[in-house]
Amino acid sequence: MNSAYLFRVGLGLVGLFGVTAGLSGCVGSPTYGTDKTAMEQLVDDVGSAVSLAPREPANKGTKYNPRPDLVLPPGGAQTAGLVAPQQSVASRENNPEWVESPEEARERLVAEADANADNPRYRSPLLAGYGTAGTMTETQKWQAFRDARALQKGAYIDQRRLLSDPPTEYRQTQDVALSDLGEPELKKEKRRKAEAKAARQGSSWWMPFQ
Repeated sequence: MNSAYLFRVGLGLVGLFGVTAGLSGCVGSPTYGTDKTAMEQLVDDVGSAVSLAPREPANKGTKYNPRPDLVLPPGGAQTAGLVAPQQSVASRENNPEWVESPEEARERLVAEADANADNPRYRSPLLAGYGTAGTMTETQKWQAFRDARALQKGAYIDQRRLLSDPPTEYRQTQDVALSDLGEPELKKEKRRKAEAKAARQGSSWWMPFQ
């Protein structure tokens, strides 16, 4: 009796120890390379957040050396022989051959027009046009404007002006096609209803899938 009782007690203790070890293995969380688990780290963070005592800075023991002074060139005769820095040539002030930008040309022409506002003999270069270097005369400008308007309205539909344009034969339509509006929708609906009714009359009730 005593041996059986001791055996049962020992077996129960062994089972309890195994269950405890298994639960401890399940409850324990990984540390991810640190010395604290996720729960311990959470408790520390919450405790430090609600703590009233001031926290010590992380760099409390760090020592900083003073920044050295700037190294300046010596003065006197040692710097007298230095070559002066070259001036930038990317401007009209330092380079007479610098090309005038469109913005500068616009500002120059506006200032010139404002200065000659009371001069009846003044004529702006923009109105004259020389026909050179891509500049069109006044007549050429008006002609280019008329051509652009004609092209916009489709005046050159019978010509092939660009290689990407389709051939002229493909862009021509018949006179009948221009006036033919097709079958009216009401007439088309009546015709379809009549065809469907005729199809139902020709079918038999014992052959539903014919």
